[in-house]
Amino acid sequence: MKFVDEYRDAEGARALAEGIRRAVTRPWTIMEVCGGQTHAIMKFGIDQMLPGEIRVIHGPGCPVCVTPQEYIDSAIDLACRRKVMLCSFGDMLRVPGSAGSLLQAPSRGADVRTVYSPLDAVEIAALNPAREVVFFAVGFETTAPVTALAVTQARARGLNNFSLLVAHVTVPGALRALLGMPGNTVQGILAAGHVCTVMGWHEYVSLADGFRVPIVVTGFEPVDLLEGILRTVRQLEAGRHVVENQYSRAVREFGNESARRLIDSVYRVADCSWRGLGIIPQGGLRLRPEWCDYDAEVRFGRCENGLEPESECRAGDVLRGLIRPDQCPAFGTRCHPENPLGAPMVSSEGACAAYWKYGRRSDLGSPAS
Repeated sequence: MKFVDEYRDAEGARALAEGIRRAVTRPWTIMEVCGGQTHAIMKFGIDQMLPGEIRVIHGPGCPVCVTPQEYIDSAIDLACRRKVMLCSFGDMLRVPGSAGSLLQAPSRGADVRTVYSPLDAVEIAALNPAREVVFFAVGFETTAPVTALAVTQARARGLNNFSLLVAHVTVPGALRALLGMPGNTVQGILAAGHVCTVMGWHEYVSLADGFRVPIVVTGFEPVDLLEGILRTVRQLEAGRHVVENQYSRAVREFGNESARRLIDSVYRVADCSWRGLGIIPQGGLRLRPEWCDYDAEVRFGRCENGLEPESECRAGDVLRGLIRPDQCPAFGTRCHPENPLGAPMVSSEGACAAYWKYGRRSDLGSPAS
């Protein structure tokens, strides 16, 4: 299959791995910031192909995982209100809030619907004019255009019973926060190809220059990832720190301009709370004032949440790349897919789910990068 088979070529992957071994002369720490890349690294054994000098750590690349508890609690609160239908993607249903998950909320009288697209929620609103339909909008810049499209369609169709609970987050703000944290060990970054397909790579230039960190926009197949790591290592060894675009078959410097215009017409960049990272300046998207009629927090009020309960889940440390999932004491014992303690084990893009699914578990004696 074009653009797939050639990027899963075993000989090509081995040649790139050998190139990394020849290029590296000292230890380097590289972070990938995409849950899809995390799973590909585990699935194809890329972590086991790399020389010992290369340490790959997994950043906050899973949008479900970084959605903070307060938004889950707000979603549950809305779903439990009379005449409200709460629509969400499937992974979000299982993420624990302070008192259960959206999956458990129907036992308390909530009306929760799983949808595959926010456009599905618009159709539900059209079919149920006597009900309030709220779409729980999560995700990076990748999913923001389609939720923007959903709300513009709702307005065009005169659907006044549709609104968004917005928890969209933006990658550059998170990277800026991570790189500026005390004790940061990240020396190179693999940027998420799907985010850059929408937004482009231009906004990463100031990050690479300001923090003197090479950033390589990378795809999701084995050859993509190994080439991205090789490019990063070559920059590190040469003392360079620029943005390179490995994923040029899909990514342009300024991204998809139509999608960006749609995002800009509906959303504004704002400070935002991330799970495990706290409030990140310019780290999220919020509806512009002219769209406030479709803002669920304006329409229904904001749920007042208590403090996050004590938990042995170390999701915050995993999301910051401070520990690997298998270094959490609960991983694989008290925390597993049937009994997840936190979002990284729930989400199909979570790092903990990847380590479990692909056998990077200490009880199996399997090495991890």
